[in-house]
Amino acid sequence: MTGFDAVLLSYDEPMANFLHSRLQRTVGGTVKRLHGVQGMRRAYRLCAELVDREQFLLADGDFAIDTDFDVAAVEPLDEGVSMRVWRAVNPVNGLTYGYGGLKLIRRSALREMGEAVDVLAALPGRIEFARDTAGITRFNQSPFHAWKAGFRECAMLSRGSEYGMADDEARQRIQAWTTSRNGEFAAYAAAGAQEGVAFAGEAARDSQRFDHLNDPAWLWKRFTSAHGDQAVAG
Repeated sequence: MTGFDAVLLSYDEPMANFLHSRLQRTVGGTVKRLHGVQGMRRAYRLCAELVDREQFLLADGDFAIDTDFDVAAVEPLDEGVSMRVWRAVNPVNGLTYGYGGLKLIRRSALREMGEAVDVLAALPGRIEFARDTAGITRFNQSPFHAWKAGFRECAMLSRGSEYGMADDEARQRIQAWTTSRNGEFAAYAAAGAQEGVAFAGEAARDSQRFDHLNDPAWLWKRFTSAHGDQAVAG
């Protein structure tokens, strides 16, 4: 059993129950669950109220942890570090980086979180990116979920990474997303990425409009308007 509490944060991911069980087996103890909370910032802040320790592991509802990941070897965060992010394999475009990865995070940092579209980029203190890979981000569980992942990520990358990523690296990631061709629903991830780039071109300077990226109802309406009922049915 790890020395940290653990939480899986889910909203509507089809595989969330299975991935929660997988995380519990790998961690070797109880993984708490927060599900279906409206408002991404509110959901992350509520995670801080579920745990009993200052530092805890946090996984998204579509994160499939590698069962060989050595949770017991995880080192606590250094002073001044708010969060550590392990890399995750992207199933549609071959990238491996922090998107959708496992996190070790301070509950005090979540309580003091500021405002950013990429919500966790607004934590106080430093963010640390681990070189190790902790699992796979299984966002491609339906046409909508694949589209949403590409749309949100590439809109944010196009506007300018809130984590301070270099422009060349952001462009390379956008290129990979927009040409996604592996795994289930890759074409929807690619379409979402392309549409996200276009959206950033329209809305990047309008913070209220750009924050629609965190509104599930708005994203669903945008997806169905562009791709129709056939896409929703898979």
